[in-house]
Amino acid sequence: MSALKLASPAATETRAVGRVSVDKVRALQHMLYRTAKADPGRRFHALWDKVSRRDVLWRGWIAVRANNGASGIDRITLDWIEHEYGADRLVDELATELREGRYRPLPARRVFIPKPGTKEQRPLSIPAVRDRVVQAAVKIVLEPIFEADFADCSFGFRPKRSQHDGLQVLMDESFRGRRWVVETGIANCFSAIPHDGLMQAISERVCDQSVLKLLRAMLRAGVMDAGVVEHSDTGTAQGGVISPLMCNVYLHRLDRAWDTRAFGMLVRFADDLLVMCKSRYQAEAALARLRQLLAELGLSPKEAKTRIVELVEGGEGFDFLGFHHRLVRSRGVTGRRGVVFLARWPSDRAMRRARDRIAELTRRSRLLLPVEEVVKDLNRFLRGWTGYFRYGHSATRFKLIETHARLRLALFIGKKHKRGRGFGWTAMCHSPDGCGLVDLTGTVVAPRANKPWREKPNTGGERRR
Repeated sequence: MSALKLASPAATETRAVGRVSVDKVRALQHMLYRTAKADPGRRFHALWDKVSRRDVLWRGWIAVRANNGASGIDRITLDWIEHEYGADRLVDELATELREGRYRPLPARRVFIPKPGTKEQRPLSIPAVRDRVVQAAVKIVLEPIFEADFADCSFGFRPKRSQHDGLQVLMDESFRGRRWVVETGIANCFSAIPHDGLMQAISERVCDQSVLKLLRAMLRAGVMDAGVVEHSDTGTAQGGVISPLMCNVYLHRLDRAWDTRAFGMLVRFADDLLVMCKSRYQAEAALARLRQLLAELGLSPKEAKTRIVELVEGGEGFDFLGFHHRLVRSRGVTGRRGVVFLARWPSDRAMRRARDRIAELTRRSRLLLPVEEVVKDLNRFLRGWTGYFRYGHSATRFKLIETHARLRLALFIGKKHKRGRGFGWTAMCHSPDGCGLVDLTGTVVAPRANKPWREKPNTGGERRR
């Protein structure tokens, strides 16, 4: 008891200091945002002292630690830094190196991860932990400045914006009569962005030469693949903390050049693009305009993903941000026809990925684990998956996924006891809560046109409709 009493004040003081540090960083971000918003033509020249501040770097460490990523080419892990080297020591060293101009980023480690639903592999570049902390600090300082400029059509990797905000725009615009859809994406976006064009876009708002020099060093650090360091004049490492912000800064040139009245409503989520148009003529003009703007940026559309779709009742739909979208008619009351609206539910690709993940969590190699541990992992995945797809017309597909999860769990229980699926199914039926597997019934929230998809942040919680 005495040890606990002695430790409590120190712990309380540490938490208080942490809160003060976070509050100071947030105050800095608010100040930068307000300043940038008040003067769209202002170029910021005094940012280096803010990037090298210890509290900003500490906030960067917290963000990197929360993301729990892998090690870079130096093989130094987050756990080793936290428990052996010391996070305070790392942050102090980075602050000193930045102030003295001695900091140099290491090349990123190249790994390849499979693209879900395909046999292709996506290259991923993993910077060292120390470099990710510095990138996070730079992002903390630069993001509020550029966030003041970003257009409303951009939704990817932005604070207080999400996929569902963009999905709500699709529903609203469809309800207003935009029934022609241009669907495309940017080919190899993160690896194709030219460094010179990106630095020019950053220089429109930032003229602090120390910060610009640091960003150039990050871009030119290169990637180590099979022991060989490769350098390129294009690309921002996909896997870096600051890469999504750099992508948005460069593609903001496309956003601000877009004319909604002439070409339709643009919705962009990072490198995924979609335009809602009122006619085929406008859709064809929009696609031509997209090609032109991307060519001016040194980019090109994904031809395999590029198409124009007309939304008609009973016709084909399109996939965007994990959902399949299709024009349907609601069930009307007796004697009246229902309302035509843009419905959405998990796409076939999303369903395949969910089934694959459930199969992976219940595979034979996990038979030594307790059933409770497997159910815990299943519930964690199902809650996350349904937490995203619940804002749609997903009840039927939720039932399919729930049934698949129960069948896989029954098979797992049967194999664990060297019996068949019937044994496992019987065990689940006799359990009062189905062995603890989450129930997905009643979790769907159907979105509606011209209505916010969720409550405002200050009201707390999400509203069922």
